[in-house]
Amino acid sequence: MKIAVGSDHAGFELKKALVEYLGSTCHHVEDMGTGSGESVDYPDFAAVVGKAVAGGSADRGVLVCGTGIGMAISANKIRGVRAANCTDEYSAEMSRRHNDANILTLGSRVVTPEIGVRILKVWLGTEFEGGRHAKRVRKITGLENQNRHPDG
Repeated sequence: MKIAVGSDHAGFELKKALVEYLGSTCHHVEDMGTGSGESVDYPDFAAVVGKAVAGGSADRGVLVCGTGIGMAISANKIRGVRAANCTDEYSAEMSRRHNDANILTLGSRVVTPEIGVRILKVWLGTEFEGGRHAKRVRKITGLENQNRHPDG
């Protein structure tokens, strides 16, 4: 599986730990920045990772900022993205099982690197159940179409 990973400055250290973990697995990792703890704007990195996932050049994405909230809000503006901000393993499991989340967001000020890796393991290891949940995911996708301006 190809996984695109990005963070802002607040999430940089946690992102490094997640990339290190992913490097020890059979997953292909594309680190899409940032490359330091110097201040940057999280929506820029949410856009890059979100577009990679929505466009199919990455199977899934992981985004990290201080809380994970800003990354989730930003990434979810991109058509085809279902980003879930998770702070525990159960939420990570359910985001995949029931919502087919294709981007995981984490907060470096909310979870430790050890917990972040555990959440990521569960998220990557959980499959979408489909069934009644597929109908609901289609309805979520339908909401994207309702909010489009007729000219663009």
